[in-house]
Amino acid sequence: MSPEEMSPKEMSPEDLAALLCGEGDEQLSQQEFPAATAFYLAAFSCCAPTAVQRVKAMGHGPCRVGIAAVFLSTLIPNNVAASVYELEALLRRGCSEEVLSKCNVLLEANPGASMELLLLRALARLLSGTQVGQGMVDYVRAFVLHGTEAVAYVCSRQREHLAQVVQAFSDHLSTCQELSPGCTASEQWLGDCYAFLAAVAPGHAWVCRARAAHLLKTGEFQECVALCTKALEGFPAENRRGEDVLALLLARAAGYFFLGEWTQEMMQDLAAAFTADPAQAMKCFEELFSASDAEKIEEQARAALEGRFAAYREAVRARAELRGSHGTELLPAVIQTIQLLLHICPGSSRELRVRLADCHLLQGHPGAALDLCEQLLAAEQNTYHNTLLALRGFCSLHAQDHQRALQDFQKVIEHDSPHPNSCIKALCGRGLIRISGGSNYLTALDYITACQLKLDETIFTIKSYVPWNQRGLLLKVLQEEGQMMLQKKRDAPGVFQLASLLVELDSSDEASQILCADALYQMGRGEEAHKMLSLALSRNPQRAPVLARLALLQLKRGFVYDGNQLLKRLIRIGDSSCLLPILAIFQDEDRKLLQSHCRWRALAILKGKQEGAAIKEAIAHLSFAILAAGGYAEDCLLARARCYGRLGQMKTAIFDFNAVLKEEPRNVQALSGRGFVHLALRQQKEAVQDLISALKVEAGAVIPAILSLKPETQGLVTGWLLQHGRATLTELMATKDHPGKETLGDLLMVAKALTKICKAAQHHIFYADVLMANGRHQEALKHLQEAFGHCPAEDSARARLAVLQLQSRNVPGAAAPLSVLVSRDEKDLAFLLNFVGTKQQQHLAQAAAQEGKMLMKSHHHEQALGYHSLAVLASRDSPRYLRRRAACLMHLKKYEKALKDMEKVIQGHGCNSPKTQAGDHCCQGFLLLCLAQEEAAVQHYMQALQLDEPLALGTITNCPGRESLTKIFHKLAQYNFEKQRYEEAWKITDYGLKIDKSSELQKLKARLKREASSCSIH
Repeated sequence: MSPEEMSPKEMSPEDLAALLCGEGDEQLSQQEFPAATAFYLAAFSCCAPTAVQRVKAMGHGPCRVGIAAVFLSTLIPNNVAASVYELEALLRRGCSEEVLSKCNVLLEANPGASMELLLLRALARLLSGTQVGQGMVDYVRAFVLHGTEAVAYVCSRQREHLAQVVQAFSDHLSTCQELSPGCTASEQWLGDCYAFLAAVAPGHAWVCRARAAHLLKTGEFQECVALCTKALEGFPAENRRGEDVLALLLARAAGYFFLGEWTQEMMQDLAAAFTADPAQAMKCFEELFSASDAEKIEEQARAALEGRFAAYREAVRARAELRGSHGTELLPAVIQTIQLLLHICPGSSRELRVRLADCHLLQGHPGAALDLCEQLLAAEQNTYHNTLLALRGFCSLHAQDHQRALQDFQKVIEHDSPHPNSCIKALCGRGLIRISGGSNYLTALDYITACQLKLDETIFTIKSYVPWNQRGLLLKVLQEEGQMMLQKKRDAPGVFQLASLLVELDSSDEASQILCADALYQMGRGEEAHKMLSLALSRNPQRAPVLARLALLQLKRGFVYDGNQLLKRLIRIGDSSCLLPILAIFQDEDRKLLQSHCRWRALAILKGKQEGAAIKEAIAHLSFAILAAGGYAEDCLLARARCYGRLGQMKTAIFDFNAVLKEEPRNVQALSGRGFVHLALRQQKEAVQDLISALKVEAGAVIPAILSLKPETQGLVTGWLLQHGRATLTELMATKDHPGKETLGDLLMVAKALTKICKAAQHHIFYADVLMANGRHQEALKHLQEAFGHCPAEDSARARLAVLQLQSRNVPGAAAPLSVLVSRDEKDLAFLLNFVGTKQQQHLAQAAAQEGKMLMKSHHHEQALGYHSLAVLASRDSPRYLRRRAACLMHLKKYEKALKDMEKVIQGHGCNSPKTQAGDHCCQGFLLLCLAQEEAAVQHYMQALQLDEPLALGTITNCPGRESLTKIFHKLAQYNFEKQRYEEAWKITDYGLKIDKSSELQKLKARLKREASSCSIH
């Protein structure tokens, strides 16, 4: 039997409890909570475990909590906690009216009832739609009384209705404020409303906006700012463009404004709002701020604009790197402020747009700046015209449109009353363009003019408007032009302003500091120049240009010791070239001061130790002195050249001597000094040339200098001079032309100098030769007699006395000494014969030949050879005297010399008879045989036989003999036969048989006939 069919009495307690629970479930499904509760309680009284198990099986959801509450309220009707859960369950079912009535009953019965009942009634009133205002009052009351507990309850137990609650508040408050502002009770109550809403829905946009507006209205600006800040943090940074964001930004900006001292933050919020939606932002702005407030905001914005732009200018001014862009990161804030002012100050639109174009250009956006300039220049309004032209000029300059840029800059400069800042920009821009055209001087003038107008503005223009990649070039051009202007003594004050500009542009650039110091010097402000240079030297102690300038200034101030120390430091650095530009800038008296001091210092050093280091230091001081003199100082150049010579730097020494000679070609010290250098280099030609030139100018100064040399060096000098003089004189006498007086005068001077330098015999002889060449025979005779006596032992001297005797026609007396000289120095005799006339030479040749003939007869062949040689020389190689000398040489067995004489004779055979020629060939043949040149000898004998056979045979019979010569002929014929040179062999054989019918030659001839029968020998 099933439990349903059993009567209650028959059931066990467990079954009865299960049956009762089933009935309770049925009532519960029909929402009959009291009846369901009764069944469950009956089941619990029958069998508690079964009832509890069935209730646990229902779960733990909100519905089951409600059932528990119903159980509790049924058991204890006045229990508030149970009633709350029951009312919540009813409210979820939509029974708001029932909940409202029950809440009223409970609250009337318990005036100090719990917060939950008050909040349940508030929600019921809002959901009913008829008592919204009263519901808001309940909510606010619970919030005021219980604070965080009320907020926690609403956020947890009424979460699903929270949006409806907020919307109800929004609708009611908005409607109330529109109909009659302030009708809702006090501002305190409104504040409680917004505080409640902010607590239960802190991130809700309308709540934040409404509360912010209320806080502004009540003057709680700090709280407003904090509220808006927190609310805005809830929006993603990339999506801040909605109406809510805009309202919050403006509300916070208003809070900042009314708080004061938050101008920067206010500006940022206003700018962000106007950037997001200009029209809506302007509408909200006008709602939030009065006209007077708007004026104050404009003033603050303009002040902020000026402050931010001033900060940018200061950042640019303090920029260490000339080509850097530090400070441009400040421009976006400036541009943001300008754009804000454009929205809130439409009346100042043109001015602000001009500044906006300026900032775009400074930021590196010339395209955007150019568009704005074009629009503003095209407008009817003509204000800020020069400013716009200057800006457009730089925009064109950035775009490489130099022609258009120059036109704009020129218009600004040529304006009747240009704005100073615009004029400075135009001057800087035009100067920059002029660099590309090569007009660097005009560039410098433009920048000097700009500096005279406003130095700070010029600095700012260069650092901001000039393209970064052209600033370095501009700096170098201005430095160079400034130096050139100072060197030309032009506008030192203007250059000083230019240099001050350059120092400000790059304080680490020493060239600019030096230019500034140079300008101060030329302006007569030496102390200031000294201070500036000292500061530059402290940064870099090894800077030669700074040391040189400081040294000169110290000398000018009378601080000789300090000047010397600075010069020593400069010498150690080894850069004297830095003086060149300095000396062009300094005054003449200061340059002379430096020159005299350095010269004095060098001479003082040279008087002391002659070591290499001291000489080098002296050279450095002399170099400074030379540079101070403008590159030429005779005494310093000469002294330095000698120093270089001591150090072995010969080519450098020559350079200095040349520098002197370029200015003074007849400077004796330079000529002789250079000659001695060439002497050390063993450059004979150059040395002789310079020394002769020096002797010509002032022999009295050159001769002691030569005598001061070492003996071996003196010998070399005199040897070279004598060699040159002798060669020149010989050449003059050999040409037979009338020697030039200047040349002979030079030779006479050299010869005289040689006799003073060294009393050697050759020098006196040379001097006598020159006197003879000048036709001064008596002087020559006198000098020879003074130098060698009347009977000189020197052959050369005796020969010259003999030549002078020829002038008095004493031919026999002259022949003897001349014959002696010819055996020792034939060339010298040939030279001396140039002083003897042609007829006298003929007489001399005859006399010498006669004397030689007599000596040969007496077998004094050596002495005879001298006379025959004299005859040959005096007769100009007469064949007759050549044959005699050849015969004499043969006796002396000097066959080679004899052969040379006969060769000359044979070469002159043109007009001689065959008989004479035949004899000469026989003689030549014999000499060749003596020299073992048999083949050549045979040729000469054959030629002699061909010219005059009887004479030739007679000569051969006497010497060398027919038999011996025939053997030689046979030997050569046999050799040619073996070489198959049959014609030559036949010819030699034929001539040999004419000399002697040798059997050997006959046999050879027969063989030639047999072997060469096929050849035409005859």
